Amino acid sequence: MTPMLLIRYGEIHLKGQNRPYFERTLLHAIIASAKKFGGVVEKGQGRYYLREVAAEDMPQAIDAMAKIFGIYSVSPAMELSKDLDAIYAAAAEAARRKLAALGKPAATFKVDSKRSDKRFPMNSMTLSAEAGGYILEHVPGLSVDVHHPDFTVYIEVRESAFIYTDTVMGSGGMPVGTNGKAALLLSGGIDSPVAGYMMAKRGLELCAVHFFSYPYTSERAKEKVMELAELLTHYAGRMEVYVVPFTEIQEAIRDNCPEDMFTLIMRRFMMRLAERVAQEHDAGALITGESLGQVASQTMEAMNVTGAVCSMPVFRPVIGMDKEEIVQISRKIGTFETSILPYED
Repeated sequence: MTPMLLIRYGEIHLKGQNRPYFERTLLHAIIASAKKFGGVVEKGQGRYYLREVAAEDMPQAIDAMAKIFGIYSVSPAMELSKDLDAIYAAAAEAARRKLAALGKPAATFKVDSKRSDKRFPMNSMTLSAEAGGYILEHVPGLSVDVHHPDFTVYIEVRESAFIYTDTVMGSGGMPVGTNGKAALLLSGGIDSPVAGYMMAKRGLELCAVHFFSYPYTSERAKEKVMELAELLTHYAGRMEVYVVPFTEIQEAIRDNCPEDMFTLIMRRFMMRLAERVAQEHDAGALITGESLGQVASQTMEAMNVTGAVCSMPVFRPVIGMDKEEIVQISRKIGTFETSILPYED
């Protein structure tokens, strides 16, 4: 028996003739992420397999795979030959380990089998029943409950046989890069990293644009933005950040424009400049962290004024969320603690 990771993809299943392209893109992302663990990746029948990961690296490998957009779920599994006796023994061992992990003297279980290899001599229902009987006989403290078990032993018969009891949900979405490239207006706040995460989940490759107004904003504020970008790369992959000096523009607006128009005019300049950066780096859209009505510059009228200077689409994925919903996602993706550091942009 060999420990490995069984990796499933979700939405890609819905693709038609373009499906091989999405599968290849996801495969490349898995291979790139697996390099740090020395793992070997292979494409199987509706699955990817990650092998040769050291036992001490397995938790980190599972976490890394679960963060890749396009992956639906990950299961640490045992791979073995399609021999019935070997399958029964591996299923019993998996049940024994799970019972020990639960820390209870007794528990309920069931067996769930899938037979993709139709040449295998036993159908799924019979395999579940036979393996379940073997487990009952060889693992004390277990009883069967097919409706509400404490755990399930899963058996998949594919190119090999795979046995597992646990599944970690992945990030879902589409592989990064399959839907083009966009430029994220990245501030040091909570909203824009979440906006970037959400659009990367829909298959967009990201680059980022940050407006830096030294000495009104500090070097530490810029470092904070770079840290946020690095945190996003765990999900979105490699990302370039373009820092745009903005001090002279802000001072010119301050000296020459009505004070009550300062924010709107400033944001129009930001959108123009961000679009220029996007065009120079082959991005086809802008992404902002605007949420309708959250601040005075994010009313429908204000967003219409700031967006009017752009010819390319402007994606605002958090526009219908309240602040708490955005915060929940920022905590989930690990950007919240950095975003609230007291270095204002």
